[in-house]
Amino acid sequence: METTSRVGAQAPAAEGGQHVPSARRTVDGYLLAPFPWYGLDEAFTGPRWLMQVGTSADGAVEHGSIGHGDEPTVRSEATEDKERFAVVVTVAASPDRRSADGTGLLEATSVSSAAWLAGVGLLSFTWPGQMDHGLRDNWLDQQTETAWVLADDLNGSDWSTLSLPVDGVPTSFHYRESEFGWVLAGSTREGVHVGAYGRGMSAYGLGFAMIKDIGAYA
Repeated sequence: METTSRVGAQAPAAEGGQHVPSARRTVDGYLLAPFPWYGLDEAFTGPRWLMQVGTSADGAVEHGSIGHGDEPTVRSEATEDKERFAVVVTVAASPDRRSADGTGLLEATSVSSAAWLAGVGLLSFTWPGQMDHGLRDNWLDQQTETAWVLADDLNGSDWSTLSLPVDGVPTSFHYRESEFGWVLAGSTREGVHVGAYGRGMSAYGLGFAMIKDIGAYA
């Protein structure tokens, strides 16, 4: 895989491991991005909502997520078969470059970056049954590293190829399923990589499109 920054890619979590919906609401960070944002295309007519953006070491916005469908909570036996959601992750396509202050090197992003962010995002809303808080922390660490290894080998046997429309153009994505949901990742013609993850909604019928006005999500 191309060298990929993991800065700012931590899964959203709160005290006790619960997701905090209020951690994502503001559109300000999205408006600072020098790249276009992507979401599901107009065929999806359900709710859409902002999540959060990630920044590089020098504070530049590098990626962010847009949610579709039910706002997920951490998966439990009570919710695992009820929530239907898909989250689209947009990652700026960037080469190795110097930081703004000239003191370091910011690593390149790639399709693998989008795959890893999507994999970690899915894990952040996953809680294996009969597992207490302490054990889940260890499980999450292990699964996060596994997501990194999988993203580092997109041509491996764990991934298949799925063609989905992006701005109306058939586009090839790397795709995998697990007991926790599905993850996919690919690139667009607009200079960004797109990742996505979800549960309860099939990935096979999805399409992606550039968001014309991210400010409308505020």
